[in-house]
This record gives sequence, structure tokens and C-alpha cells, in this order.
Amino acid sequence: MSARTKLRAAATAAIVLLSLAAAPAATAAPTAGSAVAAAPTADWLHTDGNRIVDEAGNQVWLTGANWFGFNASERVFHGLWSGNLESITRQMAERGINIVRVPISTQLLLEWKAGQTTARPNVNTYVNPDLEGLNNLQIFDHWLALCERYGLKVMLDVHSADADNSGHVYPVWWKGSITPELFYQGWEWITTRYRTNDTIVAMDIKNEPHGTPNDPQRAKWDSSTDQDNFKYACETAGRRILAINPNLLILCEGIEIYPRAGATWNSPNTNPDRSPNYHYNWWGGNLRGVAEHPVDLGAQQDQLVYSPHDYGPLVYEQPWFAGDFDKDSLTDDVWRPNWFYIHEQNIAPLLVGEWGGRLGQDARQDRWMAALRDLMVENGIHHTFWCLNPNSGDTGGLLLDDWASWDETKYNQMLKPALWQHNGKFVGLDHQVRLGGANSSTGISLAERYAGGPGPGDTTAPTAPGRPTATEVTATAAALSWTASTDDVGVTSYEVLRATGSGAASVIGTVSGTTYRATNLTASTAYTFTVRARDAAGNVSTASPPLTLTTPADNGSGDAGCAATYRVISSWQGGYQAEVTVRNTGTAATTGWTVGWTLSAGTTVSSLWNGRLTVSGSTVTVRNEPYNGQLAAGTSTTFGLTGGGSGAISNLACVAP
Repeated sequence: MSARTKLRAAATAAIVLLSLAAAPAATAAPTAGSAVAAAPTADWLHTDGNRIVDEAGNQVWLTGANWFGFNASERVFHGLWSGNLESITRQMAERGINIVRVPISTQLLLEWKAGQTTARPNVNTYVNPDLEGLNNLQIFDHWLALCERYGLKVMLDVHSADADNSGHVYPVWWKGSITPELFYQGWEWITTRYRTNDTIVAMDIKNEPHGTPNDPQRAKWDSSTDQDNFKYACETAGRRILAINPNLLILCEGIEIYPRAGATWNSPNTNPDRSPNYHYNWWGGNLRGVAEHPVDLGAQQDQLVYSPHDYGPLVYEQPWFAGDFDKDSLTDDVWRPNWFYIHEQNIAPLLVGEWGGRLGQDARQDRWMAALRDLMVENGIHHTFWCLNPNSGDTGGLLLDDWASWDETKYNQMLKPALWQHNGKFVGLDHQVRLGGANSSTGISLAERYAGGPGPGDTTAPTAPGRPTATEVTATAAALSWTASTDDVGVTSYEVLRATGSGAASVIGTVSGTTYRATNLTASTAYTFTVRARDAAGNVSTASPPLTLTTPADNGSGDAGCAATYRVISSWQGGYQAEVTVRNTGTAATTGWTVGWTLSAGTTVSSLWNGRLTVSGSTVTVRNEPYNGQLAAGTSTTFGLTGGGSGAISNLACVAP
């Protein structure tokens, strides 16, 4: 047992001793084979690189859904006016949902803390006779007991400050009499109340912090202690939660905007449409700031999960939906720069807290949803689908309006393929209770997944990958590839290791495929690269045979080249906004670049940023700024422009010296 595990076990034991009477009785785990460690008796989770694991180090996959209502004015799950609480809960588990994200409000937490409950919530007690006479807090406790019975885990999400159906529209976590300090105290109260209950395994600190520089309030992300810095708020809330229960996962969402290179949080939000000073994304979906300002949870850093949100064009017509797009373009243009890099660079796990929507109404919407589903499945990214509720106006739900029937098409096409499954069974996050309950025919427990039960536990590591080969070797980069490993369950990722000279090897990247571009190398330096495979059970192969190479001297040799792509990202009557991406397609760094094109009749350019503009008749020339002319091989930069007309152009070309 590692020192970290000993500390964790001691902390858990101390918490259990504080309130032993409140702890639920445990069911004996299935007997494991002698080669398999005994299953943990508690279901707490922590992180290991970009993975989430149980106390035994087994990799888990959180795949769930949202059910809102406790955040709203009703202060109880929506749908209980016609649906049966136990039936809905059991069906979620039987259909493979292993965690439920439950939106709440700070106002609700403070009311409960003060002993104020809703005595007669909006519940049909004819349909739910077991809820007769219960207030909304008692209903929540009753539901937690149902989750334990059916092997479900729970994540709480402060969706808004106010208990309001539209409270999430307000951009920050404080409002009116609800101060940041009360926001933290609400989290402390509910953590204390349930500190021994491992049905609740995660806390999503605040739903969708957002706002632009034009808004009276907006969320930012930097290393300050400013009130509007969500990084600081998530750290503060997270540390105060973990001081009470060090075993909870802490989820930090993103924000809406982040300053571009050369801009600051004081830069103006230039009209007419999208700012040249800021990168925009969905509310809660912009995690670009993690690269420069990662969240710091101190000694409990291995409880941190980043949680972006992502939606399709039926929720909002984002610029990246304007033209043709696919999974690769969405990954390159939206997901990687905003949050997927966190997974690729092994910084921390990701959990996409909200995704989903209406199906079969817009081909672009369906294409987006399938692309995101596939990205998450291929990379083992955790997620909770939005949502169970059919009364979610712009997305619809997994349930139909009767709160009893399921939207089978949406479930089967979009959610079911992204749920954790093993040998034809859904996998839960409870070690003792099968997902779906003790007699479930559709699910298994975590102990059964790794130590017998329906399908033997997987303790066999994948075979070692093949020796890497290198192409496109420059003074600063090399493209690596290798032959795949084999495994009886399935390889989920490859870890690329690098050693400099005779030094020790360390992981420099994690990928789902069999290629990787190693960057940030030094000229005239010897490197050794190896690769190892990891499977769905968390087993790791031995390292591949090594590849040793020496980078060439950086003597100015090599070819620099560039390619430009132009796309209109927004348009309105009489005008447009476009973005141009300049990519170094050569093998050496550029010292500058020039992009040119011909304007079609009626198209003009009125403003441009991140480049120096010259217009002569219908010929446009854009040269780099001093800060974006040097591009390493394979990297890119962008500049933007606005103008009149349709934005149509021809003869686009790029030259790099």
C-alpha cells in the first residue's frame, strides 16, 4: 500500500468512526480469485492521470445522465407529479446509467441548513404512496436509499444561486444576499450531512460559469483571488469540501470566454459579432485557462476532474456549425483547444457534464451528437447526458412526456453505445450492489467486473506494442508510430514515454491510436521513446522495444511552408465575419507568413485582427504580426476579419519564408 493510499484509508476510517451509525450496512462482495485483490468495501474514487480509479486502482468509467428539479422553484425532482420515483430510478440503473448528476441550488442548501424544508412538494402521492407526508429533504434521502438499492451513484451540482427554473442563466455563483461565503457554506453543510454516504461520490462545484466583458457580471479564469475568478472559487470550495470528506471527486467546469494571445481580461469585447480579443465557447465549456492556470487542490489533487459542457446547433448556432464539419474538425477547432488537450496531455480526467439534445430534427445536430459520443467512447471520457427530463425545452429528454416511456431511438442510438459495458452487461460503480439491483439481469457490480461474476475479472495485461518508428524528424519534433497491442478485453490507450540521454523515462502523452507527434525537443539531443498499452481494466503492458534517435542540429536547414484555410463563421444581412487558419506544413519553423486572396464582387474587408492588412482593389494581403509569425512545424495560428457582403473569396494562398 502506497503512502497516499495509507493516508486515504486512514482518513476514510476516521470519517466512518465519526458517524458509524449513519453508515449503510455493507453486503459481502463476491469471492475473488487468489490473484485478484479484495474489492474495496467503500466506493470512493480518485484520479490517476487522466483516469478515474477505485481504491484498489481499478479504472472506472462514469457514464450517466442528469435529472433536474431540486434546483428549480419546485425544490424536488421534476416529473414526480406523474412518474414513480422508484420506477424511474430502477429503470435508469437497468438501462446502464451508473451515475446521476443532480442539479441543486445554493438557496436550497441554505434553506436545508436552516431547517427550512418544503412540506408538500409537487409530488403525486397516488403514484408515489411511499412519499406521502415526506418533505423535500426526506424525499432526497429516500431517493439516495433507492440509489443504493439499485447500485447507482450520485453527483451533486450547484446549478444556480437561486432556486429558480431559469437560475442557470445568471452567470456567476453569488447573487443578491447569496454571497461567495454562503456559497461555500452551502457546500460544507451538504458535505457534512452525507460525509459517510458513498452513494454521493462527486461534487460539481458550479454549473456553467459564464459571461462576456459586456456583462455586468462575468466569470474569468486566472491565478488571482478576485471574486469573479472561477478557478479560485472552485479551488476554495473544493478544498473546504475535501477538508470534511477527502474522498469526494471535485468537478471544476469551464467558463465562456478566455483572452487570446496578447489580450487581457481588461481587453474590450469588440463588435460586431465575435471578439478578436477572446476565445468563445459554450457556457462552462472553455477550459483553455487550465494550461496556464491549473486548479490546485493541494494534498487532494488526485480528486480533481475537469468538466466541460458541449451542445449542438439546436441549442445555439455556434460558428463551427456554419459549414461542413465532422468529428476531426470539431476536435481540432473546438474540443481540443478548449478541453480535450487536458485528456491528451494526461493532466486530469474529463467528465462532460452536459451533452445531448433532440434527435432526428436536424442532420447537423445528429452529426454533432454522434461525433461527441464517439470521441468520448474512443477515449474513455466520463459523461452525464442532458437529460432525463422531457420538459427540457431545447433538448428534450430520455423520458417521454408521460415520465414513464423512454425515447428508445435517442437512448439506443446515442446514449446506450456510450455506457460502460462488459461482456454484454452494464457496469456499475458500486462494489457490492449490481447496477439495477441484487437480481439485475442487465448489470454487474464493480467487484464482479474485476473479480469474477458474469464474466471473469480481467487481470491480464495487453501485449507490448511494437517498437516505435520515427518520421518527419526535425530539431524540435518527431512523428512516432507503432504497431498495436492485443488484449482480451480491449486496449483503451497508449502511453508514450520519453527519456533524454541516459535519464529516466516519463510519460509525455496518452493517445487512443497508434501515432503521436513528439514536440518540444531540443536540437542535437539523443532521445529514447517507448510505448506501453493500457486496457479497459487498467492493466498496463510492458514497454515496447525502445526507439533511440538524435535530433538534427538547428542550423537553419529544412523547409518552411504554410497552408491557409478560410471560413465564414458568422454572417448577417450585408456583412460577415471570417477566420483564417495558417498552418506550418514544413519541417522547420517559420519566421513569418503572408496570406493573400481575391475578393469576390460585393465583398469587402473592414477590420482585421492578429495580422497586418493591405487591400489593393480586390486583392487582399495579410502579413503576420510580430507575435505570431514564428510557427513550429505542424502548428498553426489564426486571424479574424469582418467586412461587407457575403464574404466569398477566391485564389487563397499562403507563403512562408
